[in-house]
Amino acid sequence: MQIEEQMPYLETLLLPWKKVVGGDYQGYRNHVYRMLNCCFALYPCGPPERQKLMIAGAFHDIGLWTDNTLDYIAPSVHPALAYLEQEALADWSEEISLMISEHHKITPFTDKRYPLVEVFRKADLVDFSKGLVRFGLSKPFLNALNASFPSAGFHAGLVRKAGRWCLKHPLRPAPMMKW
Repeated sequence: MQIEEQMPYLETLLLPWKKVVGGDYQGYRNHVYRMLNCCFALYPCGPPERQKLMIAGAFHDIGLWTDNTLDYIAPSVHPALAYLEQEALADWSEEISLMISEHHKITPFTDKRYPLVEVFRKADLVDFSKGLVRFGLSKPFLNALNASFPSAGFHAGLVRKAGRWCLKHPLRPAPMMKW
């Protein structure tokens, strides 16, 4: 499996968020690159599917920064939908909304109309778990992916954000998770 280290379209999607994400930008960018490489390895696909995955990837966690909350799923969907509308891609709204809203689903997403949702969910879990969960992806591939796109504080930042959230919301420790 070849690692894609440059995705120009993805860069155009991420760049407008650089200031909002601030010091976490490199870590988030690397997370998205790792995720997308996992998506492409799990589900080789053509240009339209790759574009959908890149759009979902760029926006899927953005609510962490735009709304400064761990309850970031809805705040991540809204700018994605605005982007789709702006680019005359509104026909993709349901699928991309599902990719974002279901990416922390614990159980598999089984709606056969949208196979990319399950691919996206798996890829995020591979990266979030730092390869503990692999869905058949090889350790050498994941090691090479992490060497190309180091965490750059992304995982540590998630732990810090989750810790602060849990202190404020002990009865709702992981609002972004769903069954």
